[in-house]
Amino acid sequence: MSLMGFLDRIADVSTFDKAIEPARKAVQAVLKPGVLKDALHGTWLGHPLHPVLVQVPVGSWTSAGLLDAVPPLRPAATVLIATGVAVSVPAAMSGAADWSEQEIGVQRLGALHALSNVAALGLYVGSLVARAKGRGTLGRVLSYTGLGIATGSAAIGGHMSYAQSSGASHAATAARALTSDWIDLGPLDDLPEGRPAMRTGDGSGVSVPLAAVRRGARVDVFVGSCSHLAGPLYEGSVEEVRGHACLVCPWHDSAFDLDNGEPRRGPAANPQEKLEVRMEAGRVMARLPARHQ
Repeated sequence: MSLMGFLDRIADVSTFDKAIEPARKAVQAVLKPGVLKDALHGTWLGHPLHPVLVQVPVGSWTSAGLLDAVPPLRPAATVLIATGVAVSVPAAMSGAADWSEQEIGVQRLGALHALSNVAALGLYVGSLVARAKGRGTLGRVLSYTGLGIATGSAAIGGHMSYAQSSGASHAATAARALTSDWIDLGPLDDLPEGRPAMRTGDGSGVSVPLAAVRRGARVDVFVGSCSHLAGPLYEGSVEEVRGHACLVCPWHDSAFDLDNGEPRRGPAANPQEKLEVRMEAGRVMARLPARHQ
């Protein structure tokens, strides 16, 4: 069995769910919805913040491993290890924020990912203590062991991101199934005012749900699957969030600006895919933007 197949098997095991759920609730109790939590999600950035932050500890510890192999450079390795330890705290916070809003399979692997990272961090802290006491050999043994565990943990994180799509835009995936032609969504007068309505667009052998919101003579049309976890935006609501009229997902309350699809409230960090709109004889026509054609 491949490593990826093994990780999928772990994601299917419910043995530790009773421990995972209290941990998830604890994270959500500490990181309540608001500016801090949205910042950790990466709502301001346009994609998850966690992959950006983890580059620092991973890069620092990998570089430290190389410098430790050259005796004159070992003092610099200690500085890099300390840098990685310091930045691992905000990196862990951003990861915990994202993890608490994911589906159960991702949460199971995320728990293993977190435990591995804690073990690696503990070894690196131990390495710093050993080095400070002049026990350089022990310090290097601890740091190289920590690097091995951190590398394995990174593989788990990669599986969560790519195989399980924990940080990918589900809206972008749905958009790629749509035709690039103009789609007739029906008469403007058939759309309700100020709330989302479901319409469909032709895809590759399937109908792709869309969410259309009418505001007077204006209509904003989005891919119907929320970029976070593919929640049905057409079943959501229109609310003002931080001074912007937003389409709000019914599953996790992510809010997307009606004007441009930018997230104004997490947990979504990726923008919501918005279609171009024009009117023809009182009918609403929509199509994908040029980047998808």
